[in-house]
Amino acid sequence: MSQNDFKPSPVASALAPSSPLAQLNAFNDRLKGLYHKLRQSASVFASPLGPFYHDDRLHHVPRFVYVDLDAPEEFLRLAFYGGLDSRDLRSTFALLHLVEELADTPKLASGLNLSVFPLADVSGLLRHKPQDLAGDSWRKPRHPELDLLSRDIRGRSYHGFIRIETSPAEDNLLTIRLRGQPTEAIGVDLISSEITDPWPVRWEAEPPNKVIHDGPLSLGDDLPHHPFELTISLPKTWSAAQHAEVTASILRRFILRHRTFQAYGRHL
Repeated sequence: MSQNDFKPSPVASALAPSSPLAQLNAFNDRLKGLYHKLRQSASVFASPLGPFYHDDRLHHVPRFVYVDLDAPEEFLRLAFYGGLDSRDLRSTFALLHLVEELADTPKLASGLNLSVFPLADVSGLLRHKPQDLAGDSWRKPRHPELDLLSRDIRGRSYHGFIRIETSPAEDNLLTIRLRGQPTEAIGVDLISSEITDPWPVRWEAEPPNKVIHDGPLSLGDDLPHHPFELTISLPKTWSAAQHAEVTASILRRFILRHRTFQAYGRHL
């Protein structure tokens, strides 16, 4: 089966009773519409991870891959994650919006290789029992979704990971946390206020040599180099539309910044 022949897995029609029905209907329609749209795309493909078993049925972790066929072998490889807690699908909607932008404007990420995982907590959505995977180890995963994601990381050797989450803080600030150490493939400052303006930001960073027990960096020595992890947490008081708009704006600038550097670096 080719990537563009992929049929939506049952997760696309799963309903979680704790969430508004209108939101979930919108999610179902958006996901199905995106699968249909990508049939016409030469750059963005539906390429799900899996399968894994749940309730005697096969399921997949949704993945969308942007590939620039003209990019050199040393292209920058980035992975984007959302939906680590299925109680809150705003990061999922935001990353689906990013995939739509990549399909509509493929030159946006030329020279890069991107993998987008809009919904990590598949089992939580199907069982109506959210797992909140954000704090779990990916080195010794307890959940099949994290096992699949960790296998993908070992196979694709990403230079960096971008996680989209919702902040628990009762304020109107974005929280941006950097962990790990950007490799030489980055070549410029990873992120700055030019990318996040006009939204106020709480900046957080951890020492690059700190041992990390959660998220993709918990794979540690299993990785061929030392990637970075950037977590963007948006205020929980914001609507899904605000999450999608702000996330898309920040990630668009982030991608353009590093696309520009990659293009410049190749012509030095």
